Amino acid sequence: MPDQLLPPAGSPPSDDSRRTFMKQAGGLLGFTLTAPLAGRAERLTAYSTVLEGPSAVSLRINGQAKNLRLEPRTTLLDALREYLDLTGTKKGCDHGQCGACTVHVDGRRINSCLTLAVMAQGKEITTIEGLAKGEELHPMQEAFLKHDGFQCGYCTPGQIMSAVACVKEGHATTDDQAREWMSGNLCRCGAYPNILAAVREVANQ
Repeated sequence: MPDQLLPPAGSPPSDDSRRTFMKQAGGLLGFTLTAPLAGRAERLTAYSTVLEGPSAVSLRINGQAKNLRLEPRTTLLDALREYLDLTGTKKGCDHGQCGACTVHVDGRRINSCLTLAVMAQGKEITTIEGLAKGEELHPMQEAFLKHDGFQCGYCTPGQIMSAVACVKEGHATTDDQAREWMSGNLCRCGAYPNILAAVREVANQ
C-alpha cells in the first residue's frame, strides 16, 4: 500500500511539493537577510540624521582658519569658489576627469570637485592663491611663465598645483614619468610640451 502512494521513479515532483519547497527556501533566505539589512538601514538612518541640514564647518586654507555653514553635500570646490571667493581653483568637468580643480590637502593633490568640504576639516588645504609668498612666485609658477606653459589659462592653476605635487612626490625624474603622473590634468589648448618643460626644469633644480 505505501508503494502505491509514491510517484513513479523519475517522474517530476507534484505542484504541491514545489510550492512547499519554495516556501521553505524563501523563509530561510528571508531569515538570513533580515538581520543584516535591518542593521544597515539603522546605520544609514543614523548617518542621515547626523548630517541633515547646514552645519558648522571649519577649514584651514592657505594658513588661515575659515568658519562656514555648509550643507553636507557641498564639495570643497564649491566651498572655495562660492563661499570663500577663492576662484583660482577652476571648475572644469565637475567629474574628477580634467584636474582643473586640483588643490593640496595635507600636501597631497586631490580633485576638490570629488571631495566634500566636511571631509577636509582639520586638514591643511593649499590652493593656487597660497603658493606664492607675497610678491615672490613659487618656482613652478615662474617656470610656467618662462616656458609659456599655458594658453587660455583655465587649466593652469590645476596644472601648477599638480606639477608641484608631482615634483615633490619624485615623479618627474624623466619626461615619460612626468607625462604619466601629470596625465590627470588636461589642457584643451594643447600646451603639453611647454608644461612638461616647466615641470622638468623645477624637478632638475
